[in-house]
Amino acid sequence: MIGAAVIISASYVLMVLGNTGTPPSDAAPLLVIMLLMAMGAHVANRFFAPDAHPVILPIAFLLNGLGYVMIARIDLGLATSYAPLQAAWTAGGVGAYVLTLFIIRRTRDLDRYRYLLLIAGVVLLLLPLMPKLGATINGARLWIHVGSFEFQPVELAKIVLCIFFASYFADKREVLTIPTARIGNRLVVDPRPLFPIALAWVFAIGVMSLEDDIGFSALLFTLFIGLLWVTTGRTGYLLLGVGLFAVGAYVSTRYFSQTHIRVETWLDPWKTASTTGNQLANAWWAMGTGGIGGTGLGLGRPEFIPDVKSDFIFAAFGEEMGLFGGTMIIVAFMLLVGAGLRVAQAARSEFAKLTATGLTIILGFQAFFIIAGVTRLLPFTGITLPFVAYGGSALIANYVLIALLMRISDEGNAALDAKERAEDQARAGAPV
Repeated sequence: MIGAAVIISASYVLMVLGNTGTPPSDAAPLLVIMLLMAMGAHVANRFFAPDAHPVILPIAFLLNGLGYVMIARIDLGLATSYAPLQAAWTAGGVGAYVLTLFIIRRTRDLDRYRYLLLIAGVVLLLLPLMPKLGATINGARLWIHVGSFEFQPVELAKIVLCIFFASYFADKREVLTIPTARIGNRLVVDPRPLFPIALAWVFAIGVMSLEDDIGFSALLFTLFIGLLWVTTGRTGYLLLGVGLFAVGAYVSTRYFSQTHIRVETWLDPWKTASTTGNQLANAWWAMGTGGIGGTGLGLGRPEFIPDVKSDFIFAAFGEEMGLFGGTMIIVAFMLLVGAGLRVAQAARSEFAKLTATGLTIILGFQAFFIIAGVTRLLPFTGITLPFVAYGGSALIANYVLIALLMRISDEGNAALDAKERAEDQARAGAPV
C-alpha cells in the first residue's frame, strides 16, 4: 500500500511537470492523504480480515490512484474540477470497504437472506425507471437524481444479484448437474430448477433494455452463464449461453437503435467520425499518437476525446503512457482476476466459492468489455473501467466488491491455517 501511494504521488508530480513545467505545490499533501487512506484500509484488514489475500487491495488502490492522476490531467486540459470529486469518492470508497468488512463478519450470513437480496436487486434495477427520480445521461437511464446527488443503483445491483445467483446455484447444484428427468429412453437434467433463476435473469435483462443500456445487460448475462457453468461443469450450459447471446445480439442490433448505432460505429468509426463515431475516432488518434512509450504524462491531448474521464480513460493512458502504460493497466486487472479466482479456490463453502467467482467475473469482464470497446475488439458498451474511470457509484461499489472478496479469502485461509496446525499437532504427538 505504501508502494502504491508513492507511485501515485510520483505520477502526479510527473503529470503536473509535463503539463505546466513547474512542480505541483500539493504533491506532499497528496502523498500524506494517500498514505492515510492506505493505512486506514490496511488497519481494517489487520483487525477484520487478517488472513485475507494481500495482493487484492494494493492493486485496486494503485489503479484508483492512477485513475485520479489521469482525471486531474484531464482537468488541466479542460479547466474542469472533477479530480477533487474523485478524491472525495475515493475516500468514500475506502470507507465503504472498511464498513463492509466490519458489518459482514461471516459469508454464510449473506446466504441466509437469498430472496431478500433478490428483492433488493430488483428494486435497485427499477429505481432509475421511476418518474421524477430516474435520470437519462448519455442515452442510458441508469441514474437516480435527488437534488444535486446522482447515483447508479445498477452498480450495487450487480453485486446483490451475484450473491443471489451464487446462493441459488449452490443450493440447486445437484439437481442442475445430475440427470434425473427422462425423455424417452434418455436421462437429462431437469430444467425446472432453472425456471426461477431464468425468470430473475430475464427480468434483469428486460429492465436493463428499458433503461437503454447494453453494457450492464451483457455483464449480467455473462455473470449468469459463467456461474451456471462453474456450478455444473456442463459444457452444454456454456454452449446454450453462447447461442442465447448470439440471438440476443441479433435482436438488439435489429430493434434497439442504440445497439444498432454502436455496431455500425464499431464496424467503421471513420464514416461517422464527426457524429456517432467521434469518440472512437479520437480515441484511436490518441492511442496512435502515443505509440509504444507514450507522449509522456501531461504532454498529450486526451481532452480532445469526448467523455474521456469516464468511458475512454483507457485511451488517455494509451496516449500519454503508450502501449507500455496500457499493458500495465491490463496486467493489473489480470492480477486482480487471478487473485479473485485463487480466493474462490480456497473458499470454505460452495456458496463462498461461487460468490468469489461471480465477483471476479464482474470485475474481469467489466474491464474486458470497456477495454475491448475502446480498442474496437468489441462494440462499445459504455460501462466504466473499474477503479480507474471517473464515477462515485462505480467506485464505491467496486470497493464493496473487493471487501467481499477479502472476507471470503480471510475465511478460507483461516480455515486452511487451522487445518494445517491441527495436522502439525497430530504429527508432533504421534508415536515414532
